Amino acid sequence: MDSNKFLNFQPITNINNQSKTKIMDSQKVDMFMMANSKFFEAHQLPAIRERLLNLDESKWAMIQMTQFKDPTTSLIISLFAGGLGIDRFYIGDTGLGIAKLLTCGGLGIWNIVDWFLIMGVTREKNMEKFHNALY
Repeated sequence: MDSNKFLNFQPITNINNQSKTKIMDSQKVDMFMMANSKFFEAHQLPAIRERLLNLDESKWAMIQMTQFKDPTTSLIISLFAGGLGIDRFYIGDTGLGIAKLLTCGGLGIWNIVDWFLIMGVTREKNMEKFHNALY
């Protein structure tokens, strides 16, 4: 047998370049969605995926550079330091953080309410960051 016969292979050429780039874009979007899905509400994920698929290449780097806040981290901060408003400072709600700090977490009531709300608020803030990165 001739060993050169196995080394000389021909690439598949029936896929045109446009479909290759579409597959590549789809793969990039799917990787982004897998890595960042915990930062958004579940009902927002299909819309995010659709917007990313229609996004031009120039804004892709901006989206990937955007740092999203982890909802689990905000919950942990809220449990341990929520009475001081640090959880609100973490997600970017400076005004509410100051109000929470001055009222000692609304005399504890606001603090307890935030234990249940802070993860959703963090995901909403992440969605705002996503929209700001697109425009």
